Amino acid sequence: MIASLARLRRRRRWLRSAVPPGLAAALAAGLMTAPALAAAAPVGATPVGATTATQPIRTSIPAPTGRHRIGTVSLHLVDPTRTDPLVPNHPTREIMVQMWYPASDAEAYPTAPYLPPLAAAQLEADQGLPHGSVVWPRTVGHQGAPVDHRHGPRPVVLYSTAGNSVRALGTGQVEDLASHGYIVIALDATHEASEVEFPGGRLELPGPQSGDDALTVQQVAVRAADTRFVLNQLAELNKGGNPDAEHDTLPKGLAGSLDLNRIGMFGWSLGGAATAQAMADDPRIKAGINLSGTFFGPVATTGVTRPFMLMSQYPHPLEIDPTWASFWAHSTGPKFALALANSAHQSWSDAEQLYGQLAGLLGLTHEQLVDLIGTIDPTTATRDQRVYIRAFFDHYLRDRHSHLLDGPSPRYPDITFGP
Repeated sequence: MIASLARLRRRRRWLRSAVPPGLAAALAAGLMTAPALAAAAPVGATPVGATTATQPIRTSIPAPTGRHRIGTVSLHLVDPTRTDPLVPNHPTREIMVQMWYPASDAEAYPTAPYLPPLAAAQLEADQGLPHGSVVWPRTVGHQGAPVDHRHGPRPVVLYSTAGNSVRALGTGQVEDLASHGYIVIALDATHEASEVEFPGGRLELPGPQSGDDALTVQQVAVRAADTRFVLNQLAELNKGGNPDAEHDTLPKGLAGSLDLNRIGMFGWSLGGAATAQAMADDPRIKAGINLSGTFFGPVATTGVTRPFMLMSQYPHPLEIDPTWASFWAHSTGPKFALALANSAHQSWSDAEQLYGQLAGLLGLTHEQLVDLIGTIDPTTATRDQRVYIRAFFDHYLRDRHSHLLDGPSPRYPDITFGP
């Protein structure tokens, strides 16, 4: 999980040079391990809100802002045409995805956990946290609730999370899109993610990690191939098929609910690079967003021909990351580059909320917390991301122009436009 500092500098050139090496390396991944925190802590530093409480820490993420109730269902998808590129002795490529959608009669169905139980326990172990010391957020997605068909087929958005991370860390963003009428599919990256739980109590962990850029390029290519496969399975599902490997019961009304002529995709960190590569490879994806991710693979020098938005912490990485500048120069469709003031790399996920809530339990110093999530108010960071992500997809998937993409807005002063 912890990359070399040299590799991190290639991937995250806009990180401050003063970040301690142990902490800087951990920023390349999703959440940070306890050993890295210990290694990064300055001598005599005081943790933020250090605690010895035995009661578990209850965590939360902001509620979605749309009017729709939300349903959710997880699917186990198996691609029999591929062995797993990251673990060659694995006979087939398996993927877990989670769908979030506008639902009817949602209150009759239980809400889904933030993480399935084995994955939650493994994530706590990854962080060096005692088992049961954290109560993870409960989602607002009602498991298996019927699809709300009142407005016909809905646009589809895919979500790809950071390298060595889990799909759950994008829950706040995907729930919000679903509450505004989108069907959102969050993908886990099996054998790259820190943990992926499959049906039957099976937990898959990362495959061999070489720590070099060649592996990262391969991971992006695998994610792009996963995306194409998932889109094919969505087409089958939309026709009334059941692509789930266990053939578990699907929510009522799911068939016919997806408008597969209106597909977008967004991703955080490595998921942003995967979004761009998937768009370049598959014309079904009409619009994409990269949240704070260095580009890897061919797309860095070819760009894309369809609408794309880059979002990052300030200053604009177009000025300091060569892969962003190259992608921008070679992309010929509508394009936007936005920066969120006083944010950091982890700000583009639920980690923006969770790190602050878990700072005492993790023993984070104030300086470490700032390096992880910046100094922006977490509520403001989440609000601004949601508003601009939704404005982009509304414009290119729904033909709804809110003028937010025209330039800076006094309502959102922390968002600046570049170049």
